[in-house]
Amino acid sequence: MNKTEKIKSYLADNPFEQTKNVAAKLNVSRRLVRLVKQTNTQPKTAAKILSVDIETSPMETYVWGIFKQRIPDTNIIKDWSMLSWSAKWLGEDTIMSQRVTQEEAMERKDNSIVHKLWELLNEANLVIAHNAIRFDIRKINARFLVNGLTPPSSYQVLDTLKQSQKNFGFASHKLNYLVSTLIYDEKLHTSFDLWKQCVTGSSHALRYMEKYNQHDVRILEQIYLLIRPWVKSHMNMGLFNTNDCMVCTNCGSSNIVAIKNMYVTPANKYKEYRCLHCGAHFREPKSNITKEQRKTLLTPNAH
Repeated sequence: MNKTEKIKSYLADNPFEQTKNVAAKLNVSRRLVRLVKQTNTQPKTAAKILSVDIETSPMETYVWGIFKQRIPDTNIIKDWSMLSWSAKWLGEDTIMSQRVTQEEAMERKDNSIVHKLWELLNEANLVIAHNAIRFDIRKINARFLVNGLTPPSSYQVLDTLKQSQKNFGFASHKLNYLVSTLIYDEKLHTSFDLWKQCVTGSSHALRYMEKYNQHDVRILEQIYLLIRPWVKSHMNMGLFNTNDCMVCTNCGSSNIVAIKNMYVTPANKYKEYRCLHCGAHFREPKSNITKEQRKTLLTPNAH
């Protein structure tokens, strides 16, 4: 049982236990306990948010050396393919995953696992992945095309790597570093030998690869929840609000309060709010400047 599952199990029996007491008894970080509590109380929303991670096989090629090589595609012996994928809907406990068979891994075939992943992406409104833009989404699309699939329905992508680089000055923005720094957890141990064993048809290696993949999705969701209030370009959860009230743009909670500060632009100001569930800030669309004030308002010259 991993740390997250241990905390969930304990909270199921002790739902009102204080965070610091749970952390001390289970020897885990308070931040991780708060994350688990937050996950268990996700605001109800019609938006479908999916965390995704994939693992791919390395290519086999002919090379003339090991430094600064530019390898032509004619030197490829075996191309890359998908070994496994894992995904999790925000607010649900189940982690979905699939892996290829031993024969498929050796032959670089993944047709048996891409269709279910396509169905999930086709259903999603927002997809979360680490290095999503440069790796996961492009790789997934490539395997969809190779296997004769058309594009899934449109969805927005939130790349936790890009958001970390944009908002924070961490020493590293790798998923394992963020997890170890922020919630004192870590990815499962792997080495390149695991990938070598997978492509040579080891059933044990493929099972471990899927387990590794599942764990990455679990910690990916936790990192997303931590950085979510900092994301300025988050998909507007108010668009999925079915209640007649204002909700947080980042998490969809109606537990929001107005704050004293105004959101100010060079030509306008707006009432600003804070979400008491996730901590995000957002503003009203209506200007807080009166017609009389606007008559005498000057704006700065463009730079």
